[in-house]
Amino acid sequence: MGVVAKRSSITFYSENTSHYSHRVRIVLAEKGVSVEQIEVDGSHPPADLAELNPYNSLPTLVDRDLVLYESKVMMEYLDERFPHPPLLPVYPVARAESRLFIHRIEKDWCGLVDSILTSRSDNVVSKSIKELREGIVAIAPIFAEKPYFMSDEFTLVDCCLAPILWRLPSLGVDIRPSKQSKPLLAYMDSLFERESFEESLSEQEREMRL
Repeated sequence: MGVVAKRSSITFYSENTSHYSHRVRIVLAEKGVSVEQIEVDGSHPPADLAELNPYNSLPTLVDRDLVLYESKVMMEYLDERFPHPPLLPVYPVARAESRLFIHRIEKDWCGLVDSILTSRSDNVVSKSIKELREGIVAIAPIFAEKPYFMSDEFTLVDCCLAPILWRLPSLGVDIRPSKQSKPLLAYMDSLFERESFEESLSEQEREMRL
């Protein structure tokens, strides 16, 4: 994601290893948005972040006078601000379904990812790894029906899923090739081969799959 010679109106404070930052980076790359990206260590955020964001949290997106500090809001804002290519369906019912899928990914899987990464209890970590693996393998067959998550087109739902799927090996989640997981593995390959996904990766994220 190059910064053009002219200063971009959008500044993105991003954490290099965070799946929440990563999902927004994928949207920025899909849209081809020129952005000033500031890589931040989550444990040592810069002083100006606290002035912009009352929670001093990451990621944070600044577009002129607008400051956003919730990744789902950022993704939808970018989709509306830069309409091509569209990353949410046109029709209200399909849009609502997409938002619900994202909500379920957050509720069912993002919490498990966060537990694996932050919990000090080995019990909690191993239970979360098992639950995440089982949850992901359980949905594998749906990818035999359509190329993306319940869709013929790449959407914001895929932008939320891709960072989690990319991190599976580093989280200790082993999706072994099997008849059931085959469509999921094919979906993962197609996601990871997208130019926008390749562009979105930080150096630390690249190393997760070396």
